[in-house]
Amino acid sequence: MSTPPSPSSSHMPPPSRMSSSSSSSSSSSSPLQVAVIGAGVVGTAIALELRRRGAQVTLVDRDAPGSGCSAGNSGALSPGSVAPLALPGVLTSVPGMLKDSESPLYLPLTYLPFALPWLLRFVASARPDRVTEAARQLDAIHRGAIELHERMTREIGVPELFLRRGHLHLYPDEAALAKDGTGWRLRAEYGYRAEKLDRAGIEALEPQAPPRYRIGMYLADHATILNPRRYVEAMARAFAAAGGNVQRLDVTALRPADGGWTVQAAAQALRCDQVVVAAGAWSRALLDPLGEPLALESQRGYHVQFAGGRDVVSRTVVLADRKVFVTPMEDGLRAGGTVEIGGLARPPDPRRSAVLERIARDSFPALRDLPCGTWMGHRPCMPDSVPRIGPAPARPGLWLAVGHGHLGLTDSLPTALRIADAMLGREGRVPAQRVPVHSNP
Repeated sequence: MSTPPSPSSSHMPPPSRMSSSSSSSSSSSSPLQVAVIGAGVVGTAIALELRRRGAQVTLVDRDAPGSGCSAGNSGALSPGSVAPLALPGVLTSVPGMLKDSESPLYLPLTYLPFALPWLLRFVASARPDRVTEAARQLDAIHRGAIELHERMTREIGVPELFLRRGHLHLYPDEAALAKDGTGWRLRAEYGYRAEKLDRAGIEALEPQAPPRYRIGMYLADHATILNPRRYVEAMARAFAAAGGNVQRLDVTALRPADGGWTVQAAAQALRCDQVVVAAGAWSRALLDPLGEPLALESQRGYHVQFAGGRDVVSRTVVLADRKVFVTPMEDGLRAGGTVEIGGLARPPDPRRSAVLERIARDSFPALRDLPCGTWMGHRPCMPDSVPRIGPAPARPGLWLAVGHGHLGLTDSLPTALRIADAMLGREGRVPAQRVPVHSNP
């Protein structure tokens, strides 16, 4: 089945204030009533931005803000990640994806029948023309992300979470670097300058870098959030302090109703003028019944976090041949990465965490005696890696902010601006119309 046209991140309508038949949106004295479904970093950022512009916003999730996938990501802010996951030649990697449980990109054979429609779209997205278009759209979303996050951490009282020391990608040799040539070419094409380092240059930045890595690619203009969960929690506090409403509800359905929308949960229903779906990998359960199917799959990510070892690296370090991100966190060292296409229902595969733990301990001797915990989360991934951001084509008042993959943290604030601009109009940015968001630290 082909997927109907979805809102594209690069084809937003001209910013304009939307109208509804309800009095809350048609009256200039009554704010627009908006429900945002999903309290991860994307949904929380959208709710905060809409509230700052004067909308009456309810942020809805079955779990506490920031406790899902947003809690477990690597903290990397990576605007230079303009290369989609599917690149030319990806078809040759499919057999390895199915056979090797330690592969950086893994698809369990038993899940193949369920993943096949998505996988076919994924392979088709690797055509050179589609890669070029995906990179263009991803770059458009990423632009300004670093500055937005730096400002946000200050505004919500957590500036200590923002670390701007760049990202260091490590390679054992030129052959390994050449395998990532498309990604580095695309970064350069969009203006992201990488400094190539020899072993001495690597050690000048990271003295404990594993000795097997002889080549470094340093992106000085990238950054890191040192505790992604606390960052989202601070956003949510700022949202509530500004008059936003946070509700813990398990949303089961969305229904058009009287020119607006009903958000149906098990025990109650909420009425609103507009609804934003930012429910990550669970978004399909809400969108499919509305005739808004998305080719969305869970890109299951894993991490291990060591109790201590934070000073092993001083910035985000990528063991590029292993596709592992090593990040200093507030409360330890996190090693995360890999992609497992395995759906929402399967339990975590302990082999994936064990691989990460082994790589981290082998790479950094200081970690060998430290205890660690494991985590798995569901990153919502589109076949072309481009999130769908904007109004649903055939459903007035329904908005999508879905499919950010491993770049949800990076793109959360740019996504919030796009949604708010399109829903409320750019005039909503006038400072006099903004609601203060400062909360007590």
